[in-house]
Amino acid sequence: MKILLRRLIVITAIIGLSWGILTLWAERTGSARFVQLGNRSSKTRVLVVYDPDPFYDLDAKVCSSIAKALATHEFAVDLVSVAASPDSFDQYTLYVFCANTYNWRPDWSVAGLLRKHSLHNKPVVAITLGAGSTEASQEYFERLIARSGGHVVVSKAFWLWRPNNEQSSKSNVDVAVSQAYALGQSIAAGHANHDPYVTP
Repeated sequence: MKILLRRLIVITAIIGLSWGILTLWAERTGSARFVQLGNRSSKTRVLVVYDPDPFYDLDAKVCSSIAKALATHEFAVDLVSVAASPDSFDQYTLYVFCANTYNWRPDWSVAGLLRKHSLHNKPVVAITLGAGSTEASQEYFERLIARSGGHVVVSKAFWLWRPNNEQSSKSNVDVAVSQAYALGQSIAAGHANHDPYVTP
């Protein structure tokens, strides 16, 4: 019995250590990426922020799709990773924050960025990504944005493994990218017309 208990303790410790190392590796802030899109003289300036995922980089694909959709409405869009985010957010009129889900919480990099900035009750689009279970992370993310002074106008989850559209024959990533573009179009139309934000 003692030998079995010792083995169980060792196995548990190895699993815990491996999980901790994997979490630290996944949670580290990714590379600096900065792309400008749209009409640079537009009065509507949008900041789209994400932290590159070391596994599948779904966040970059989703955020790029949203940014491109917003840019078609002649908005000035800055698509940036956390490492390339500006020192001040005051110049923007609309924010899109995208967080990966690790251990049922939004990733440390995006969460840490939000804690450093005041959003001055401006509209925020919250995008939560995950393998398939994102409810707890999404709720926490929304609360975090609210504590930073942001006004969440749209909150949407996209999944890597859980079907984003069970009726589609496309790959799940392609579906997420397509839905993100439609979401960007909807957000842009609502913001330009001062209408309530409606997710497609």
